[in-house]
Parts: sequence; structure tokens; C-alpha cells
Amino acid sequence: MNKKISIIYNGIIKENPVFVLLLGLCPTLAVSTDTLDAVGMGLATTFVLIGSNAAISLIRKSIPNKVRIPCFIVLIAGFTTIARLLVQAYVYDLYTALGIFLPLIAVNCIVFARAEIFAGKNNIVDSTIDAISVGLGFTLAMFLIASLREIFGNGTWFKMPLPILSENKIEVFILAPGGFIVFGLLIAIINKISKGKVIKKSNFGCEYCPSKAICGKTSSEKEECK
Repeated sequence: MNKKISIIYNGIIKENPVFVLLLGLCPTLAVSTDTLDAVGMGLATTFVLIGSNAAISLIRKSIPNKVRIPCFIVLIAGFTTIARLLVQAYVYDLYTALGIFLPLIAVNCIVFARAEIFAGKNNIVDSTIDAISVGLGFTLAMFLIASLREIFGNGTWFKMPLPILSENKIEVFILAPGGFIVFGLLIAIINKISKGKVIKKSNFGCEYCPSKAICGKTSSEKEECK
């Protein structure tokens, strides 16, 4: 498989940040009661991913290894601030709806993981493709969860009332338990379709760990991680 196609496939399907790696669950469950807000959150996160991945890839060879994490954090926080100001200026309703979760993109483990695992080791083209694919994977997950929760919990979709459902709401779906129910069901469906092979067990080993360079574990201890 072509490398760039493989990167896209991994980001959206094989290593989907929400359904496979189970990252970024706080904003995923908190903002997914409304499809429009969920898509907005996904696009804002994608913007930060693209900006930070590209910037980190460009200067990765100039960053001393001992201070790479603080440098990554500063860059990610900078692009998060840009995203927050843009949303506040041009999509104020979305800015109000996302609340604290918009600036918290700066500490989203999805963004930092891609910076550490991919952008810090690859060229700008591949890093940008990775950011776009992971961002789309996150946005897709947000869209699916939010669609189900809004349709059954509010009887609307993208704030448009739906026949019958708008008069027979199941309000638990827009509450916290509903978020976990929908999330669990979607993961179960994905595992059923893929027969549990979306991601191999070996991908959870030390080779893929963001902190492997500073882990400090012995070889035998690392073997236990696999």
C-alpha cells in the first residue's frame, strides 16, 4: 500500500483516535449532544492538528531532545489560541456552545500524541496528511456519536426537527449515561464488523508508546508492556 494512502487509512480507520485508541474521550462525550457543535469541535481540533504537526515537522531537527515536549506544548497551545480566536470572531454561537472544551484542545492527548509519535519523526507533507486523516477520524467519530444522541435524545438532526422522533424523545441519550451507551454500542459494532482486528495487539507495545524515549524501563519490563 502506498505510504500516503496508508497514513490516511490509519488515521481514519485503523488508528481512529476515538473508536480504536480511545483518546480525547472527554470532549467526545461532553460535546456530542448536538451534531453541529460536535462537527465544529472536530474541525477546530483538525485545524490545531494540521498547524502543530506542520510546524513541529518543520523544526523537529532544531529542537533538542530534552526540551522537545515543552516546545511541542507551546506550539500546540499557540495554534489552539488561534483556533479559539477564529471561532470566537466568526462562529460565536459555536464558541459559546463549546465553552471550556475549545481552549482545552491544547491538552488533548490526540494532538500531543500525533506530535510526539508522527510529526517529530516525519517530513512536513506526511505530517500534514497524518494530521488531516486523524482530524477527519476524530470528526467522523464525533459526528456519528452526536448524530445518534441528538436524533434519539432531542428528536432533531443538525437542529432540524424530525417527524415522530421530535415528539417521542428519549432524553437519557443527551445525558452522560446516554453518551457512554452510544459510545459503547458503536465500539461493539466496529469490533463486530472488523472481527476485533481493527488494530493489532502489537500496536500497544513500547514501539508505539509516546514516552518510550524517556521510559527508563529495562528490556524485560518493556517486554511485559506488549
